[in-house]
Amino acid sequence: MLWTDVNEIAIELYESHPDIDPRYILFTELHNLVLGLESFDDDPNKSNEKILEAIQMNWIEELD
Repeated sequence: MLWTDVNEIAIELYESHPDIDPRYILFTELHNLVLGLESFDDDPNKSNEKILEAIQMNWIEELD
């Protein structure tokens, strides 16, 4: 997965971290969780606030 795969990343985070509420996560923590996903394979420096916010919003939608 790449940073642009925000929906797929959110689904994997939802499935692999059911104990985390994405509404209260810091972007630094979110960045590290994404980098820790086994299927993630992109440059860590290519993320930005807009991408992390999109991942967070998609993750929140998965809760509903």
